[in-house]
Amino acid sequence: METLLFPLLILLLFIPIFLSGRKQRRQMQEMQRLQAALEPGDVVMTTSGLRATVVDASYEETVDLEIADGIVTTWVRAAVREKVNPAPEETIDPAGSTVEETSTASTTALGDDDSRTNGAPGSRS
Repeated sequence: METLLFPLLILLLFIPIFLSGRKQRRQMQEMQRLQAALEPGDVVMTTSGLRATVVDASYEETVDLEIADGIVTTWVRAAVREKVNPAPEETIDPAGSTVEETSTASTTALGDDDSRTNGAPGSRS
């Protein structure tokens, strides 16, 4: 009985480590796919929180991001954390009232949770 206890204890300790490693590997592969699929015109968020538009993604290791009108910077692809929706644009309809246009695409991110703000920008729970 005592001879089986130690191997069983070791097995029980390594199962969670093995399962968490698989999850982390899957997340890393998803992030690499996202970074490899960047195209000009995509709006992205970097790991430092900078929101920018992809201008040139033809290089293997880097991507050119436009952070303001006419200001283009070069970033390592690994610095891109997620693709985000473009900001809703306000347009004026023929009746003269302001209409907000929204995109139907969703934010692509790992672990993105908007439930903290209850949908209202700047609100805190």
